[in-house]
Amino acid sequence: MHAPGTPSPARPSGSGTEGGGRHHVVVVGSGFGGLFTTRALARDPRVKVTMIASTGHHLFQPLLYQVATGILSEGEVAPATRDVLRRQRNARVLLGTVTEVDLARREVVSTSPAGTTTTSYDSLVVAAGAGQSYFGNDHFARYAPGMKSIDDALELRGRIFGAFELAELATDPDVRRRLLTFVVVGAGPTGVEMAGQIAELAHRALRGNFRHIDPRESRIVLVDGAPAILGAFSERLSRAAARQLERLGVEIQLGRLVTGVDAEGVDLRDTDGVTTRIETQTKVWAAGVAASPLGAQLAEQSGASTDRAGRVRVEPDCTLPGHPEVFVIGDMMALDDLPGVAQVAMQAGVHAASRIRRRLDGQDHGEPFRFQDKGSMATVSRFHAVADVRGLELSGFPAWVMWLAVHVFYLIGFKNRVTTLLHWAVSFVGRGRSERTATLQQVRARQALAALEEQPAASPGAAGGDDPVPGTSGSRLDDLTSPAGRPRSDAPRQST
Repeated sequence: MHAPGTPSPARPSGSGTEGGGRHHVVVVGSGFGGLFTTRALARDPRVKVTMIASTGHHLFQPLLYQVATGILSEGEVAPATRDVLRRQRNARVLLGTVTEVDLARREVVSTSPAGTTTTSYDSLVVAAGAGQSYFGNDHFARYAPGMKSIDDALELRGRIFGAFELAELATDPDVRRRLLTFVVVGAGPTGVEMAGQIAELAHRALRGNFRHIDPRESRIVLVDGAPAILGAFSERLSRAAARQLERLGVEIQLGRLVTGVDAEGVDLRDTDGVTTRIETQTKVWAAGVAASPLGAQLAEQSGASTDRAGRVRVEPDCTLPGHPEVFVIGDMMALDDLPGVAQVAMQAGVHAASRIRRRLDGQDHGEPFRFQDKGSMATVSRFHAVADVRGLELSGFPAWVMWLAVHVFYLIGFKNRVTTLLHWAVSFVGRGRSERTATLQQVRARQALAALEEQPAASPGAAGGDDPVPGTSGSRLDDLTSPAGRPRSDAPRQST
């Protein structure tokens, strides 16, 4: 480590930590920013790219809610990163969660079940993304999963479809009512899309599936502290989306803050301080994001500041202050009030790659990042969306067609595009949901893992202790990991 604000020691621009003298670019994260950076360097023989990511897939997060509501499979929105980059011979992928960046030594430390890996770099692109923010109430996550990962989507799928199954079994009207109530917290694009699809599921897709309940009696509530839904859109588009949600039977409660979440309900407080409670078994948290903890670490070492969401305030060219070899992009970047959306991450990734190539050419002059806003859109239900494309505002069916085209275009892989279109035909033209499979393990795994992390490690050779998770007989998730999921001290270490 080195003192905050101290520039990194100079290196020859063409030096590399790998054989052959190639410039070694390390990319942290396999999201839009990381993937677009890596692919933009594909044709440069002077560069070798190492992508380090905590998952083995590239997640198309804008369609994650469709995994949760049974429209798409997880594979269609999350292709294997190795497969995406299989033809890019100057790139490799390492599985690992980056836990430390040493700016002075130009090293990245990542951990995985196989141990700890240290990777040196010449240029570093940090695109580790963001997680869900519960605004200081992280305990809400136990009962209200977010929408940031495949695990989140599969858990929500199990909770949503499981609620209907349990309601079919319930004999107590109050219990049945609670099971058929769904609360979505956050009225941004993710929350609106999620509420709309749960409503379509209840009122259309599940019609005739049950004998003792009518899914159309479900109550879907969209809650937000803001005065309007889709706050990033114009008032006209916001009203159009609200009208469509109300036609679907969604109850919109604005100006209300969540003050409590438990297994059986949500507590709300309005602007006048009046508190109410909604009894519900299924809660979805779609409000707020927090940048990766790596942001705070980079800021501390470089002397940069962070915003309220933990994003690093970078230089106009997306580099870390005092470290022109380090780019911070995507959801971790605070620059010109740019939103944390996919197109910002994509363009910033291409910009970072261009800067690296120009530096190798000796022509880098610190060109600032210029974002080309291509517009915003959100789908509300089948055949209805809202879109703002460079001042052209559309709502209804034309916006929905535009939404379909854009999302199919940006999906990775020809096969994924074809299968996604087929699933959309089944779900939107028809009323089927082909991806309704869910397991109890998907619903309970996150809580079981959390309990396992809180469980004190058993003494070596101890017998007769309580199982860390019921039914596991004291077994651990991996022979190389501790109960907290961290590499054991005797796990192997390696450098790359």
